[in-house]
Amino acid sequence: MGQFRQVVMSNDTFNNNLVSKKKQAPGNGTPFGMNSNPIGYKSKAFFLFFIFLFLVSCTKIDYHEVENPAYLRVFNNLNYEVNLGDKGLLVPYLTMLIDPEFDQNGIPVKAAIVGDFLDKRARYAAPYPTHSAGSTKRNNPEYPGKENVLVGPIINGFDLSSWAQIPSGSHRIVFYFRPVNDIPFFQLSDDLKKNVAAEGNYDLKDREIYTLHVVQKDFKTKENGLLLRQENFHKLPFSDSSVYLNFYNMSAKGFSTSEDRKPNGMITLTDGIKDEMNVYLSLYPQETTTYTVETALPGYHARFLQPLYRDTEEATVSDYFSFPLFADSTKTITTNMVQQVTFLAPGLTFIEMGIGGTNMPKGLCSHLSFYGLNELVQLPGRGNSARFPSMFINTHSGLNNPKSFPAVNTIEVVNGEAYLTTIQRKFDPPIYK
Repeated sequence: MGQFRQVVMSNDTFNNNLVSKKKQAPGNGTPFGMNSNPIGYKSKAFFLFFIFLFLVSCTKIDYHEVENPAYLRVFNNLNYEVNLGDKGLLVPYLTMLIDPEFDQNGIPVKAAIVGDFLDKRARYAAPYPTHSAGSTKRNNPEYPGKENVLVGPIINGFDLSSWAQIPSGSHRIVFYFRPVNDIPFFQLSDDLKKNVAAEGNYDLKDREIYTLHVVQKDFKTKENGLLLRQENFHKLPFSDSSVYLNFYNMSAKGFSTSEDRKPNGMITLTDGIKDEMNVYLSLYPQETTTYTVETALPGYHARFLQPLYRDTEEATVSDYFSFPLFADSTKTITTNMVQQVTFLAPGLTFIEMGIGGTNMPKGLCSHLSFYGLNELVQLPGRGNSARFPSMFINTHSGLNNPKSFPAVNTIEVVNGEAYLTTIQRKFDPPIYK
């Protein structure tokens, strides 16, 4: 019997009461679909033996209510590559231990919470848990991700099913490098449980939302660290008709100026971006095949948003910016407009250089395009952009299939990569006629 993941939801007033979830057997009210007809002794014995085997083969997961929880989501941003010539550089495959305990030799022997097989994060973190579906691999692109743990409820309309519940209070969190195999961390030999990637002590507040990042702080020295961000999106007076986004540059010190070998990053981001960049937003109708001031939606060609500074020390939440879900006024229920974010070095104007794309000097201009359901969609004339899904959600809701809904988005640049995290709001379920 397969494992299932319990999602803790809230009631209509969005409180934090747990909702119990039981797996029911099929049938007409009798166990396991049996009918009331008598069966022979041998058949009964065979049936009972089958039931016994069935029960002992099941994997039971006991979920325990977390009193006064905090909500935690973890990303491994160590996106460097390791080749044969890289002496002393460990593969960025991690295990997270919360409140570990150690033996007399300083080797961890257990922990209150374990997040094992933590791989490099995916470029797109969807607004709902997607990693467990159909996956047979142990590697986990985030925590909780594939882990079978209690997750967050809906708070103020925001779905926290991608955040794990953990007890609030003081915690020591340690990340270890581990081999890329299927052996659980505590079953590894002692010599493989010594390599600390990063650690920190944190006081997590009751019912607050946190995102924890493992980052490379210095590209030359390979120093790593942690950034714990206390999120506030659920406390802000967001409009139901606007899409929200904010930005971070969590690249390592010296990455953009280093001449050392760099990983194969995204188009226009391979060499990273400068420590200070200006951020612009452009919106275009779905039907366009060229992306210029003439084809942009009114008021949304190269709209300046903010300067962006590299920072791996402070975990302050960045300001959110917004644009109307239906900036294309010809759409009323569903939109597929193209969203483009441009990072441009100070001193350069968007008209002069921003459209240049692949011919730009290293690190001075980078384009990100957001469109459709996934990053595989190739837009005409935007081959020099790093591609992502849209920053809003199109899904079946009510009688409309699809219908567009706004979302809250975070865009993070880490060395030669960019990452999109989308958080969805509650919407009405589909109605099938």
